[in-house]
Amino acid sequence: MNIGQGNRVIVIGGGIIGAMCAWNLLKAGCQVSIVDREKFGAACSHGNCGYVSPSHVFPLCQPGAILKTIKAMLKQNSPFSVRPRFELSFASWFWNFALKCNHADMLATGAGRHAMLQSSKRLYQQLIADEKIDCEWQERGILFVFDDEKSFSAYGKTDSLLREQFGVAATPYDGRQLVELEPAIKSGFGGAWHYEGDCHLRPDKLLSQLREKMEQRGVQVIEDFPVQQFVRENGNAKAVLGNGQSLEADHFVVATGAMTPFLNQHLGVNVPIEPGKGYSITMPKPARMPRIPIIFEDSHVAITPMLSKYRIGSTMEFAGYDTSINPRRLALLRTAAAKYLHDPFCEPVEEEWFGWRPMTWDGKPVIDRSPAMKNVWIAAGHNMLGLSMAAGTGRLVKELMLGEQPHIDPTHFSVARFQ
Repeated sequence: MNIGQGNRVIVIGGGIIGAMCAWNLLKAGCQVSIVDREKFGAACSHGNCGYVSPSHVFPLCQPGAILKTIKAMLKQNSPFSVRPRFELSFASWFWNFALKCNHADMLATGAGRHAMLQSSKRLYQQLIADEKIDCEWQERGILFVFDDEKSFSAYGKTDSLLREQFGVAATPYDGRQLVELEPAIKSGFGGAWHYEGDCHLRPDKLLSQLREKMEQRGVQVIEDFPVQQFVRENGNAKAVLGNGQSLEADHFVVATGAMTPFLNQHLGVNVPIEPGKGYSITMPKPARMPRIPIIFEDSHVAITPMLSKYRIGSTMEFAGYDTSINPRRLALLRTAAAKYLHDPFCEPVEEEWFGWRPMTWDGKPVIDRSPAMKNVWIAAGHNMLGLSMAAGTGRLVKELMLGEQPHIDPTHFSVARFQ
């Protein structure tokens, strides 16, 4: 069942994926409503590091990832944390993740991610220019910084593979050249690889401006509406229920991120998403703020120098749907920033935040029709790349729903791989 102009569409989920799906469907002539269990633009779309990063081609499931993760977890103050749970879905996720940690699957996954990342960057550039969106968009690349010369040199194999397979290349800087390029970094580190094609923005400003422009064009945003089930009729969804209310539409898009497993029984497929908790600290700009965004590869901590703010973020904590903020995880961010930067902090702290990244075990999202309902589409499971992939996802969802020629191969993101 393909969509027609003027059809009513409900997008479930008011994060960046849902917003970009809604935007594309609105531009195609649909009557769009967005519902969210909490607030529009909140959850993982709010306090992330703001990277639009075509360099992030390869997933976490890479050769050697299991051993590397175990070694990291045995270290004090590891950026990785796993809280074991006696649940079949939890064990199944990690088992399947381990099976995907091989070279062939890494390249296959990389092909799908690369296509989506390249598409999204181009579409963001076009959207920001056409709609004059002020989201502090900057095209300065990202620096991957390594502690010592050995790890810096070893990364050259990854860079060569990215260059040969996908045309994504970085410029290497040794330790001396690094501090000349980015004087905010202390001397004494091994070097860095600069992916000049990466970009960054301020995610909360992007979401707020998208909302304003969509509401001006008639999009209805309904907050505090947790969708609990679908009302079905003849193999289609007729309405969604939540808070004792019913909302009807002709078509539906499920863009619920890490919360998608709570709808699995209705969608007809077990989308294997584990919430990977990330943290960030946002503050005013320090006196000697980096000019270029930075990922400290050995600490897995990221720095985002925005035009109006400064953010330290990352770490990965598999702790289920735990809503607490672990002060030790925040301390890791501060410790890493202080290790590498001359001027790592600026008071007062404006926000300490966490978000659940929707982690699939193969590193790719699901962008496909629900097996249970012909007029329901799924766009979820973007791992750590929701912002980076959102623009391309929104366009692909619109193309699939309208029966148009997809601009990238949708089979990479098929739901069938989980059936």
